Order: sequence, then C-alpha cells, then structure tokens
Amino acid sequence: MSNKDKKTCGDVLDEWKEFFWNPRTREFMGRTGSSWALILLFYLVFYCFLTGLFALTMWVMLQTLDDYKPTYQDRLATPGMMIRPRSKTLEITYSMSNTETWDGYVNTLNEFLLPYNDSLQAANNEFCTPGKYFTQDDNSDVRNNPKRSCQFNRTLLEDCSGLEDQYYGYRNGQPCVLIKLNRVIGMKPGDGEAPFVTCTGKKYKVGKDTWKEDSDKIGPIAYFPPNGTFNLMYYPYYGKHAQVNYSQPLVAVKFLNLTMNTDINIECRIMARNIKVDNDRDKFAGRVSFLLRIDNI
Repeated sequence: MSNKDKKTCGDVLDEWKEFFWNPRTREFMGRTGSSWALILLFYLVFYCFLTGLFALTMWVMLQTLDDYKPTYQDRLATPGMMIRPRSKTLEITYSMSNTETWDGYVNTLNEFLLPYNDSLQAANNEFCTPGKYFTQDDNSDVRNNPKRSCQFNRTLLEDCSGLEDQYYGYRNGQPCVLIKLNRVIGMKPGDGEAPFVTCTGKKYKVGKDTWKEDSDKIGPIAYFPPNGTFNLMYYPYYGKHAQVNYSQPLVAVKFLNLTMNTDINIECRIMARNIKVDNDRDKFAGRVSFLLRIDNI
C-alpha cells in the first residue's frame, strides 16, 4: 500500500462518525429510524411473549401445589436420626475437670429443650391419649387446619431434663445425649407398636479384615422416657404449616459408667417393624453414630 492509500487518523475518525450517524442517509449505526423501530418492536413482543409464557407455566404449576402438604413427596423409606448436643464431626469429647470443655454442651441442651418446658407445652399443645396414633384427617374438601399437636413435656426426660441436674450428667462423667427422629410427613412408625431406641458399640475396621466394637466400654445405659420409646401419639406428622406447634418427641440416653480416657464409638438405632436400618449407603437412615470420650485426668 502506497503512502497515498494510507488512511490518516482523521479519515478513520470520520468513518466512525459516519457509521454512528450518516447525515446523508439519516442512518444511525447503519439503520434508519424505521428499521430500528421495527427491530425494537419485534424484541419487545418476543420478550413479552416469553414472560407471559413463563408466568402462565408458573401459575399452572402453583395450582397443583398444596400449602399444607407436598403434592409430590419423595418419601423416605427410613427417616434419619440426629443427636443433641452435636458437632460437625459428631464427637462429644471433654474433660471432667475443665468446665470450659463441657459448658458448651450444657448450653446447647438448655437452648434446645427450652420449647419443651411443661408450661409452654400446656399452653400450646394438647394432652393426648398415649399408645395410639393421633390421626387428624380432613373432611372431604374441608381442611382440618391448623392441626393439633400433642404435648412432649420436658419432665418426661427425667434425669436428662436438666431440671434436677442442670449439668445433664456432664460434670460427673454420666453425660446425657438426646436423640430425635427426623420428621417425615404422614409417617406412622412402628406399624401400631411404639418404636424405641437402642444404643450399642459401633463396629469399625482396625485392619484389613479385622473389625472391632466398643460395647465393653459403654457400661449400663438409662433411657428416658422408659425403654427409649417414641410414643405413637406424636405421629403422623402433618407438616410445619398444618401443624404449627408440633413438638418433636425425644429420647434421652444417659451413659452411667463409661470407660474413661478412651475413644468410644457408639451407634444408636431406631427399632420398629416398618423401619429398616441396614442401609449401608446412608449412615443416618434410622441410626446415628458418634464418638464419645471423657477424660478424668
């Protein structure tokens, strides 16, 4: 290219100016006003159509939903279990002589059990007949909402209620662990017979083909309520919108004579006719495992 053919900065600038606005053809960025108007009108109509289609789809979907009960429920065959107090690693470790190591556990239990105080339960919930499901079906198209809930009084946990022993046994090496069964709408555990909790040593691998369990380190266990049962009157559960004041039943496990200064692997299971707990893929299905260690040195 000769020097005559080279464009100066002024030429390039003029070309850009003409691209943005051409006074001869009255075009803006290569299009006339009518062309821009048609394009904008097209996209306005197009996006209004998409918005309307999305809104219609959402409206149709919302008509199939129930405010109180899931329309489509991927119901778990086996509900999960969890403990209180708990940590991310499900370990309860402390030293009896160092109150700072177990103060947090006591505070967690105090806070967790606050809604279970007898006075609050009497004010918000019903006194129900033990030993049978508390069924509250709707009458055809008439909603039976809000549904009533049965009282679970804190005093049912006896030695683990924190009322007689404000330290829940942690100060003297006999800790209480609370166990709850996760909520599943409509579930009737036990198939007419009250499910109960049992805790034993958990099996764990110590070698290639060697397994071990810590049952000999656990010692005697006390369960509250007696026998560690979840009374049938707390089931079925109808959901947090239909059953606003529902109090989840608990079982307290008190370890009376643990072996000190060693790790103890414990597994608690729910025992019920219609609940399976042998699912190796889900370690929380009907069971919960945790490590407990108390140092007295």
